[in-house]
This record gives sequence, structure tokens and C-alpha cells, in this order.
Amino acid sequence: MATTEHTRTSPSAGRLRTWMLEGLSDMGKAGRTAKRRPEPAAEPAHKGQSWWRVMCLTGVDYFSTLGYQPGIAALAAGLLSPVATIVLVIVTLAGALPVYRRVAEESPHGQGSISMLERLLTFWKGKLFVLTLLGFAATDFLITITLSAADASTHLVENPHLTDVLHDKQLLITLILIALLGAVFLKGFLEAIGVAVALVGSYLALNVVVVAVGLWHVITEGHVITDWSTALTAEHGNVLAMIGVALLVFPKLALGLSGFETGVAVMPHVEGDPGDTEQDPKGRIRGTKKLLTAAAVIMSVFLVSTSFITTLLIPEKEFEDGGEANGRALAYLAHDYLGNAFGTVYDVSTIAILWFAGASAMAGLLNLMPRYLPRYGMAPHWARAVRPMVIVFTLVGFLVTWIFDADVDAQGGAYATGVLVLISSAAIAVTIAARQARQRGWTIAFAVISAVFLYTTVLNVIERPDGVKIGACFIAGIILISLLSRLARAFELRVTSVDLDPMAERFVRDIASRRIRFIANEPDNRDIAEYREKIEQIRHDNDVPTAEDFVFVEVTVTDPSEFEAGLTVRGEVMHDRYRVLTLESSSVPNALAALLLHVRDSTGSLPHIYFEWTEGNPFANFLRFFLFGQGEVAPVTREVLREAEADRERRPRVHVG
Repeated sequence: MATTEHTRTSPSAGRLRTWMLEGLSDMGKAGRTAKRRPEPAAEPAHKGQSWWRVMCLTGVDYFSTLGYQPGIAALAAGLLSPVATIVLVIVTLAGALPVYRRVAEESPHGQGSISMLERLLTFWKGKLFVLTLLGFAATDFLITITLSAADASTHLVENPHLTDVLHDKQLLITLILIALLGAVFLKGFLEAIGVAVALVGSYLALNVVVVAVGLWHVITEGHVITDWSTALTAEHGNVLAMIGVALLVFPKLALGLSGFETGVAVMPHVEGDPGDTEQDPKGRIRGTKKLLTAAAVIMSVFLVSTSFITTLLIPEKEFEDGGEANGRALAYLAHDYLGNAFGTVYDVSTIAILWFAGASAMAGLLNLMPRYLPRYGMAPHWARAVRPMVIVFTLVGFLVTWIFDADVDAQGGAYATGVLVLISSAAIAVTIAARQARQRGWTIAFAVISAVFLYTTVLNVIERPDGVKIGACFIAGIILISLLSRLARAFELRVTSVDLDPMAERFVRDIASRRIRFIANEPDNRDIAEYREKIEQIRHDNDVPTAEDFVFVEVTVTDPSEFEAGLTVRGEVMHDRYRVLTLESSSVPNALAALLLHVRDSTGSLPHIYFEWTEGNPFANFLRFFLFGQGEVAPVTREVLREAEADRERRPRVHVG
């Protein structure tokens, strides 16, 4: 009966599991390299797209912030909003743009500043640092999804044709938009640059119309400028005071910097020169620099102009919570000056680009996490698949939306924190890169830029700690899940390939003609007495006849925090008598298990390996293995072999005396 029940339930459960774990990220192939075989060398390179088309892909995230940035700036700076926005533009063009142009040079495959900093730090401190940055990156991308959906629902609810029907439904609409986004990815999402071009082109064209009409009204209604300047002078006194206050409130406008990390992430899609190689993609780098520069200049023009017209033409009370311009300042002007028909078209365009910005952010999350966590052994196996991760991110998006009640202004601090931490890390990374390249001028310039962004980040955290709280939750969750995953995969065979040099091959061929016996030796002085005493001890402890021959195996631990790597085996003769195979690996048991399986498969004979028992507390020894790749070597080697080879008859033999 039990077998019959299993037969009835297994097919549907199997189909669901297959569907859930099908494939990796549709938008990037990086996760697929987890398979333990190299990509074919002859595979043609991705042709890519023109830089201006890829800029539109960045633009769905970057330019869509115009949907809420002017309103947030007005709330943060009041009448000083245009002045504070000018400060933001200066920081954008003189700070963030040079930083990310350098990032494009240093990481031309879209890895971004995180990979630059990863190269500078090793061992566990490097892994924990990267996990921390991943937490802030997750904050950035996830809040992009929730904030964009919240602002899209604001445009929908506040539309004059729908406000009576959808009043007080903003939270529900936002949740529905996030759910629809998740549904699209569950079905399968392929990045469509053509859709991005259409959305960005139409959205920017509509904004040009709104800005032109707004500037026309400002010019023709001369008292508007006079009233604004009079009120500004009365509130702040003189120009120096205005600039000082603008510098203080500028961090609250940091959402206007949100597109640079995405700009680097889409680098693999940029078309390069015919002579480009993966090692030196000069054309791709040049195209990405054009992309970043064009996007920054276009956005700067829109930031200043939209901040100017919204501050001068919209009553201050309308920006506040419940006001008609809250979260939709440009849409307010579109309806007010161009009629509800044009305003509705503008709302539809804004909703579309905001929703697509959420799709871009979701795809960024699905590409970012598999790029790092699987390499560290810090992700469950199902985390390599799209659909389980989509469900996780969608549920977290629901939670964040519920916590913030779909409020655009309330999420601005969390979004800005994620953006600023990533930009600050990028500035620090390029400063270090310039210093290593002995470029004194650039080192000083990037150090100043780093100081500016660090100041901005700290000030933003102090004034709006929500971002750090959310980022801390993501960091804690990522680190906890990562360590649990690493623990669960502790006995997994992690060696991706085994290569023997000619001398090592010769040792294996020679000993394969008899019984293959290895001795695991922890290298110490490596003098003749060490090897002679080791052989005598192994023979005595395991009752091995003196006629039997041995080959020593010595493993040197490199970086124990690494998870997957290839294994190179070198052979040498010590003291004209003792044959020794030397290996370098992040884990002694994994290296030994991989060598034994390789020797078994290449010779057709079962190898034997001999160990001493490790002295000390077993739990302490396991922690040494988990953290430092050493410790309870003999039983862990046997367990790795058991996990890798289910057939006991084909499993290499482990002896401990």
C-alpha cells in the first residue's frame, strides 16, 4: 500500500519540483557556470547592443525616479529644492560619474565595485565584507521594487478618472503590482531591451513636454520667480546660507544617484569592437562610459528643470502626505496644465516605466546573489534556480510594503541608504585601484569623492535610520542563511577538477601496478626522519607488511573560506627516496577525497589512504575543519567520499590508526 501511495503522489510532486527548479536566471548566464565543466572555448561571444539602447535598460531604473524624486526633493528641501538639486547634479557629474567610469574599466564584465573590493580582502573577513555589501545591494534592489510599485499605485489612485473608485486602495494595488511582477518571473522573464527603449523614449518625451510647458508658465507668469526668490531670501537670508543649508539637505535627495550601479551591471549587454576579447574588451568599456555619461547628463538636466518647475508652480501643501502632488509632482503638473487626457497618458507611461524598473531590479537580484553565494558554498542548491528565489523576494517585498504602508516618502530613506552605501564602496574601490596603479592625482581626487559620499551616507543614516535597519535585516538574514548553507554542505565534494603534473602522473601509474597506498602527511620539517618515522608508524598501527609501497600526500591549506576550486597535484621526490604528492586547497579532506576518486577513475583500482587519529576534542576539531579547512581530517575525508560515492564497493578505502 505504501508503494502504491508513493506511485500516486510522486509524479505530481516531481513535476512541481522540476518546474520550481527549472533553469537559472533568464537574464544572465553567470549562475550556470556552477556546473563542473568549463564552457566550450569555441562558443561565440555575445554580440551585444548599441550603448544607447542599453542605456534605456539602465534608464528604466534611473529615469523612472523622476516619478517621485521632485516630490521627495520638495519635502526635504522646501523652497531650496532647486539649489539642493544643483548640489546633487554637481556630485553626480563630478563624483559618481568619474567613479563608475573607472569601475567600468576595472570590472568590464559587469561585476561592479563589490568584485573590486572582493579582490582586496581574503579569508573570512573578505567573505563577510562581501555579504554585508550584498545586504545593502539587496536593500537597494528590493526597495526599488517596492518603492516603484508604491509610486505606480500613487499615480493610479490619484488619477482624476480613478480616484473615487480606488481611494484608500493604494496598499492593495501595490501588493497586486508586486505579485504580478513575481508572476511574470515565475512564468519566465527575458530581458527585452526593445521594451526598455520604447518605455524610456516615450517617458522622456512626455517629460520634455511637461518641462517645456512648466518653464513656459514660469516665464510668462513673472511673479512666480519673484515670489519664490523673495520667500527664499526671507527664509534663509543670503546666498551663502542657502548653499550651506542645501549642502545639509542634499543627502535626502540621494535617490537621484540610483542608476549608476545598474549601469555597470548591464555592461555585458553593450556591443564592443570586433577585436574585443574577454580579457580586454576596449569597445565595451568605451560604450559603457558613453552610456554612463549620457545617462548622467540627461538625468541632471531633468533633475534641475523638474525640481525648478515643481517648486515654483505647485503649492507647498500639495507635496505633503495626502496632497495631490505627493509622490507624483510632474503628473500633477501634467493634469493641471495639459488636461486630464494628457495627464492620463503621462500616468500610464509613468506606471509602465516604474513597473518595468521593478522588473529590472528583480532581475538584478536574481543575477547578483548567484554570482557570489554559490562560489562561497553559502547558498542552498535551490537558490540557483529562478522560481524559488522569485517567491522569496516577492514575499519579502510584500513584507516591506506592508511595513511602510506603501508610502513612497517613508521608503526613500531605505532606498537612499542602499544606493549611497554601494556608491561609497565603489568610490573607495576606485581610490584603492588608483593608488595601486600609482596614479597620485586620481588617488587624491577619488579619496575626496569617497569622503563626500561617506559623509552623505553617514548623514542619511543618522537622519533616516530605516535604511540601515532594513539593510541590517538583509545582512543578518544573508549571513545566517549563508553559514547554515555552508554547514549543510560541509561534507560536499567541492573540487571542480583535478590536474596531475607529469611527475605525479608517473607516481600514480607506477603504484597502480600494485596496491595503491597513500599516506596523508601534515608537512612539518619535511626532513628524512619525518618521512621514515611516518612510514614506520603507519605500518605499526595498521599492521601493513614491510614490503608494501607508499606515496605520501601533503595538502597545504590556502584560503579556507573558498568553497569550490580546481586541484593541481605536483609530484616530487624527497631525499632521493620518498615520493610525495603535494596539493594546495581550501580544505584538506576535500582535496584528499578528490584525489582518491580521480586516481580510482584514472587507474581502475581502488586506492587506500592511511591517517593518524587527530588529538583533541572532536567538536573543536570539526570547527577547525569548518572554518580553517583542517581538523578532524580522517573521518571527514571518509564522509566526503561517502557523500560523493554511494556504492561502497567503489569507494576508496580509508584507514585510521
